[in-house]
Amino acid sequence: MSIPVCVVGGTGFRSRATGGHDPDAFVETGSLTKVVTGTLLTRLAERGTVSMDDPLERWLPAPVGTGITLRHLAGHTSGLPRVPPGLRWAFNDPWRDFTDSALRDLLPGLDTLLTAPAGEREEYSNLGYAVLGAALCAAGGGRYEDLAHEHVLAPLGLESGAMTANPPTGRVLRTRGVLGRRLRPWTMDGAVLPAGGLWASCAGMGRLVTGLLVDRVLGEPAPTWQRAGRLLWHNGATRTASVFAGALSDGRWMVMHRLSGAASRTDRLAVAEFRAVLAGE
Repeated sequence: MSIPVCVVGGTGFRSRATGGHDPDAFVETGSLTKVVTGTLLTRLAERGTVSMDDPLERWLPAPVGTGITLRHLAGHTSGLPRVPPGLRWAFNDPWRDFTDSALRDLLPGLDTLLTAPAGEREEYSNLGYAVLGAALCAAGGGRYEDLAHEHVLAPLGLESGAMTANPPTGRVLRTRGVLGRRLRPWTMDGAVLPAGGLWASCAGMGRLVTGLLVDRVLGEPAPTWQRAGRLLWHNGATRTASVFAGALSDGRWMVMHRLSGAASRTDRLAVAEFRAVLAGE
């Protein structure tokens, strides 16, 4: 079965859509959402609304003395585990019950979930970004999507709703299963939204990447981005989709999205595209 793939990119990359993908349709961005959340943190820090080194308990009812700061959450060094306890994977929608209320219930006992002292080591944490998003909403006095649009997306020229937890009906692409039926995506518009719940078109993701990494409209990239030599990148995956986005230090950039949750395969294909461009220098 051919997996729909969309590639959008700058100089050196061949933009294309195969297998029925559409660069203007809304798709799950998964953890690419985290770069929006990380950039929201740096923007609020620039305005003086927060400090990168604010202790978590300044903004949320978390235990005093954990040592966790907003910077730790953004850099995956908070000591929090990858996911919150009690996710019900057997129901194929693990995030459905991770509501804002469920996160609030976790906060007073957050210290019991730590796998290491804050700042000691890096451990990728969706829970950490859910907590970071909640802290930024408390500090900014608004809903996550509203704050993200005001401080990140609108300054990049992305219109309202260009990245959203609730994409417009009729403009959504979803993965088909082996019997041809469209698979239901995970429910990610609750507490996990700042960690991986936004939808966008490939064209919209391209504008996000060029604005943040190429044109540097909002200054230096947020600490969310990963670095590999000349490449700044981030990926994302859900049950039914995966994405890889990045830019080289010379401004060449690419976004690859696949209607498949096989993130490692998407990563390998995208890295191969970057290597091919570098080999052609």
